[in-house]
Amino acid sequence: MHRSRAVMAWNVFKFCTALRGLGSIMILLVLGVVGVTYYAVVLNNYGPALYDGGIDALISLAVLIPFHSLLVMLLWSYFSVVLTDPGSVPPNWRPAIDEERGEADPLNGSEFSGVQSDQSNQRIRYCRKCNQLKPPRCHHCSVCGRCVLKMDHHCVWVVNCVGALNYKYFLLFLFYTFLETSLVTLSLLPHFIAFFSDGEIPGAPGTLATTFLAFVLNLAFALSVLGFLIMHISLVCANTTTIEAYEKKTTPKWRYDLGRKKNFEQASTYCDLFFIFVYFIKALYES
Repeated sequence: MHRSRAVMAWNVFKFCTALRGLGSIMILLVLGVVGVTYYAVVLNNYGPALYDGGIDALISLAVLIPFHSLLVMLLWSYFSVVLTDPGSVPPNWRPAIDEERGEADPLNGSEFSGVQSDQSNQRIRYCRKCNQLKPPRCHHCSVCGRCVLKMDHHCVWVVNCVGALNYKYFLLFLFYTFLETSLVTLSLLPHFIAFFSDGEIPGAPGTLATTFLAFVLNLAFALSVLGFLIMHISLVCANTTTIEAYEKKTTPKWRYDLGRKKNFEQASTYCDLFFIFVYFIKALYES
């Protein structure tokens, strides 16, 4: 029985390691969706209407200007999550007190000396895979193969962990993705409805199929990203991560909950459109 459990753990670890190669494919998939969407919106539908003049040109400008603005912010936030280190444990880090359990008694050097061989000391968190001490709110990622500060989850879409240093970029990516996909869905909705009309639709079959595909993909992403966005906003307001949300249920009071305003300030800066928007909605709700 013990041996079968060890084999199962080994297989799971190998599966997590294989996800690294899948991540590179996911980046290409994201860029592919962006390319299909750009072709359908700009090159196929609203770009040519700019040369027609009149009301059609004004409608095209009303779509293309926010489309390109949101696309730039989406790609910037996406690659910020991909390229930003989520946060690693500083070398030779040692805790002064047991912050995880809320104890104020200082830790002495003798408690660190035997922690590797004796891991029953509940005051010191130790990672057996990294062979190092773990700060509070730090978790080991089997895909990245290291401990990540304030780890939320490993996201295959960004080929990276979402942690302390890139969580804000992840929230921005969700926000701009939702706005962009919603804009594309609304702008392509008349063309989508035209597919089911009795009249003849102008355009080559390939361009019509691309428009149809872009609408379906962006509608699916808008609905799915909205759910993730709402979930992570609630996590920010409670100062928890996806992993800690399960730990919080077992404790009467979450020690890192500083109140919604301070929790929000800890995870954001007000110079970003997303955080200005959420803070404004929260202020209206509280008033």
